[in-house]
Amino acid sequence: MNLLSAIDFSETTDQIIRFIKKFAPETKMKIYLVHVVQPEPDFIGYSVGPESERDFIARKFHEKHIHLQELAEKLKNENVNVIPLLIQGPTIQTILQEAEKLKVDFIVTGSHGHSHMVKLIMGSISKGLVKHSQIPVLIVPSKELQQ
Repeated sequence: MNLLSAIDFSETTDQIIRFIKKFAPETKMKIYLVHVVQPEPDFIGYSVGPESERDFIARKFHEKHIHLQELAEKLKNENVNVIPLLIQGPTIQTILQEAEKLKVDFIVTGSHGHSHMVKLIMGSISKGLVKHSQIPVLIVPSKELQQ
């Protein structure tokens, strides 16, 4: 059994990691730990030169890559078969494409428990995954929702 776990390094990620540590070693499943970074924006007329923008984005990606590797290493130390992946693209679409490509059995993601107004304005990754996925999606609630 394989699962894709989409994380964003927020407090919800801690809840997802706890879930993985609880179930993955017992079931011997393969975990794809995925963090999606947004594609480069089109800076038409942006005053800062392209080289400085590329350097900034490269540093940001490098930091996220290191953090993802650290999380994966901690899981590996607890006998979890984990493969960390840092992928660039639109979040929902990228997660769904990767899940299909990897032939996972289900997707695990978190819910931040935002208010209805925030969801109305910004949308919701977990809601989008549930709506568009052909693969079962498990939503791990944020700490706030569990209390």
